[in-house]
Amino acid sequence: MRTNSFIKKLVVLGTVGSLLAPYCTYPNLQAAERFEIHFDGMSIPISIKELVDWSQGSEETNSELASWLNLLGFKERKGLANFLNTPLVRDKSMARQILRSWSGRKLLDEVSDLILMDEDSSGESVLDTLENLLNKKEEVTTFDLLNSLSVKAIHIDLDGWIEVAKNWRSELNKQQKLISDLGRINETAGTKEESNFLPFEIKETEYKLISLIVPHRSEPLNLEVWNPSFREEKRENWILLMPGLGGDRNHFNWLARSLSHNGWPVVVIDHPGSDSLALENLLKGRLPLPGAEVIPDRLNDIDSVLKAKESGKIDISVEKVVLMGHSLGALTAILASGLKLDDQLENRCQKVLDNLSLTNLSSLLQCQLVDITLPDRKNMENLSSIIGMNSFGSFLWQKDSANQINIPLFLTGGTFDLVTPSISEQLGLLLSVSSSPLSRVLLIEGASHFSPIRVEGQMYQSEGKDLFNLGESIVGYHPLSVQSLLSFEIINFLEKLEEKKSISPYTSLTKDELKFHILDSTIIEKLINNQ
Repeated sequence: MRTNSFIKKLVVLGTVGSLLAPYCTYPNLQAAERFEIHFDGMSIPISIKELVDWSQGSEETNSELASWLNLLGFKERKGLANFLNTPLVRDKSMARQILRSWSGRKLLDEVSDLILMDEDSSGESVLDTLENLLNKKEEVTTFDLLNSLSVKAIHIDLDGWIEVAKNWRSELNKQQKLISDLGRINETAGTKEESNFLPFEIKETEYKLISLIVPHRSEPLNLEVWNPSFREEKRENWILLMPGLGGDRNHFNWLARSLSHNGWPVVVIDHPGSDSLALENLLKGRLPLPGAEVIPDRLNDIDSVLKAKESGKIDISVEKVVLMGHSLGALTAILASGLKLDDQLENRCQKVLDNLSLTNLSSLLQCQLVDITLPDRKNMENLSSIIGMNSFGSFLWQKDSANQINIPLFLTGGTFDLVTPSISEQLGLLLSVSSSPLSRVLLIEGASHFSPIRVEGQMYQSEGKDLFNLGESIVGYHPLSVQSLLSFEIINFLEKLEEKKSISPYTSLTKDELKFHILDSTIIEKLINNQ
């Protein structure tokens, strides 16, 4: 029984290594004299020299070592040799900035609890070695790091890695189960009226670009102000739209144009320091990876826009506002409402980071807020609603907290989103923060975290220069179809909002080959309880 259990654990280790390779490359490159794999109170030593010699085809065959490597997934010398010579770092300037960021250091700290260099659980020896190598070489391979670490032994907590694998598999199974559960729930009577989606391009409205000087920034805020060119029926709300981390206003012209064409004034804001220019500076190694430390400035940006509107610098006549954002922009909108962070956040985040729950990458941003002082805020006056595309914040508030906002939320997400997974970050978030019966979640099957972002060249299936020109494996199902559906359903929600009515919940809807669901809190409760 012990032998079978041991073999299973080694197989799990190989699986974990392949799954986590994109995230854990730096601390997973251990070396010096030996590896020591610990599990069930036992310790298995593996010589680093023998490991490298075997990969290079040494005539002195160590059959025991070969057996271990076979179990770990390296059945051929060539496979191990390729692993050792694969570049870990291709752009040293960007890698250095990521390692120096809060998220990069926190991830390294947590992984270092499972992979220790001698007795160092801080990850400092790995970081220092990488820094020295990056000063000398353009690319750093696994072998480079193995050959440079000045430690005697690398200790691998196999039991800990197995637990990480279980958590990873559990999260992925939840996502798959959600889709099947949605197909079985029949909460509605009748059928949804069919309506044509909005066209991709509406040219009747144009925007005015405004540079707004603000006291908390050294550079002005750039705003797009979209005022409807015709107003058959005056809307009750105007919309403040905020991109996510690394995004900019150009990514959401398609949505601002559609909303303005349907009568709503829209202001789209660029956030310096966390926009596409910041992302470009990261890629060029000029600035570190931005994180949750940008949220206080983003909240001040919102206040500055509201004040500019009240003073007449922004020509919009209606008073009530809808805050709308993508990803970090959606979280900023929720925080701007005056909702206070839960006092148990630090305890929850410690558990999250200990489990390395990398199926929800937004957890790193959320947990960084433990170390950030947010400006004191009161409940925002004239706030009608919050609309969040690929929103997140599930770790910031408990479900049964009395600290909720009684304004309608419309949260949208996709089943292909591995950055802000829909179960926790849209469904769970709505239950945690909204007490309004008008709140809804729009869940689109096959849509990803990046589906709402329209980039250069996307319209005509050509290659553009935008930094967000990502591959289909990341963007998910045809993004233009997803964007068209988002426009239609967001406008539908806004129209019902002004009528003080709710959107009826529906499951398993289809339109132009897209399958989607509109869920209220009752359906969401059942879905989450079934997990």
